[in-house]
Amino acid sequence: MSSMASRISELVLHCSDPERLAHFWSEVLGYVELDREDGAIEIGPPVAGFGGLQPTIILSPSSDPRAAKPPLHIDINPIDRDQDAELERLLALGARPADVGQTGYEQWHVLADPEGNEFCLLRKRLEA
Repeated sequence: MSSMASRISELVLHCSDPERLAHFWSEVLGYVELDREDGAIEIGPPVAGFGGLQPTIILSPSSDPRAAKPPLHIDINPIDRDQDAELERLLALGARPADVGQTGYEQWHVLADPEGNEFCLLRKRLEA
C-alpha cells in the first residue's frame, strides 16, 4: 500500500496593501508576479511559478488583516550571503526588528514586514 503525501503549494497572507507587500516579498525572495485576481497578487519563483517545489505567496486584500496574532509566520534563510549581510539587506527593504519575547541569545532574527507580519531570518545558509 502506497501513501500519498501533500506539500504546500501556496501561502496566503491577508494584508491591506497587496502591491506593497508583493514588492517587499518579491525583493526578499527573488520572486516575480505570477497572477492577479480580485485584488490579490500571487508571487512565486520566476522559473517554476505555481506548482513548483517552492510555494507561491498570495497577498490577499483585507480591511482587517491583523485582528489577532497570526498562527503562521514565514522563516527565511540566506542563500548567497551570511545572516548579518542578509539582515542589513532586509532592513534596507523595509523590514524592522520585532519583539516577540526573545531572549537575545537566539540564532535567528525576528523581523516584521512593512505591514507588521512577523517572520524570522534564520542563520543557516541554504544552497540556491
